Amino acid sequence: MRYGFDFGDFEITKREILASISIIAVMILFGILISSKISEHQMDKNEIYNKAVKIESQEMFQYGMDTNVGNAFVYGDLKAVDAVTYPEISGEYMYVEKVKERYTMHTRQVAHTRTVNGKSQTYYTTETYWTWDRVGSENIKCKEVSFCGVNFTSNKINLPGTDYIDTIKESSHVRYKYYGVGTEYKGTIFTDLRDKTISDNTSFYNNSTIDETIERLESDFPIIIFWFFWVILIGGMVFGFYYLDNRWLD
Repeated sequence: MRYGFDFGDFEITKREILASISIIAVMILFGILISSKISEHQMDKNEIYNKAVKIESQEMFQYGMDTNVGNAFVYGDLKAVDAVTYPEISGEYMYVEKVKERYTMHTRQVAHTRTVNGKSQTYYTTETYWTWDRVGSENIKCKEVSFCGVNFTSNKINLPGTDYIDTIKESSHVRYKYYGVGTEYKGTIFTDLRDKTISDNTSFYNNSTIDETIERLESDFPIIIFWFFWVILIGGMVFGFYYLDNRWLD
C-alpha cells in the first residue's frame, strides 16, 4: 500500500516527500555556491567603485582625462551641442525616433461551447479585430554632446531613455509616433578617464548624485533576483517530481 496524500490528479507519497527534501537540499547547496560567486563578483566591482575618483567640476574633469586618472564618478550637466528634430514636431532633442504604425486587420479563432443532444460540444468561429502595428522606424541623433562642460561625440555616452512626444496621422490607416530624449539633463557618469577622453558607451545615471549612483551600483539586487528565480526553479522541479509516477520509490 502507498501511504501519502491524494490530490486527485496525482498522489504524493511519504517516500516522495523524503526524496524531494533531498532535491531541495542539493539545489539550495548549488544556489549557495552560485550566489557566493555572484557576491564575490559584486565585491570586486564595489572595490572598484570605492577607489574611483569623485569629480564635480569641469577643471578636475579635464585634469583627470589629461593625466589618465582612471576610474571616476563625474557629476554634471549633459547637454546636446547640435540638437535635432523633425520638421513636423515641435521642440529640439538629443535623439528622436519616428515610428510608423499601420492600422491592420487580424483574425483569430474563438472557442465556444454549446449543448447538442445533452452533450457539451466545442466549436470555433473566426473573429476579426484591428490593431496599430509597428511597420517601420527611423531616427536622428545629435553628433555631439557636452558633459560637465566638455564636448564629446554622442556615441561616447549612453543617452537617457526616450519619452513620448507626439502622434501624427498620415491617414486613417497610417500614423507616426515620436519618441525623444531632451536636450539637457543632470546626473552622474562612471567612466575611465584616459587618453584625454572618457571610455566608450559610458553609462549616464540621470538625476543621480555621485553618492546615489554608488549606492545604486553597490546594491544587492542581483543576488535577490537570483534567489527569487532559483526558488521558483526549485519549486517547479519539486512539483514536476511529485507529478511523475515514481513507483521506483516503492
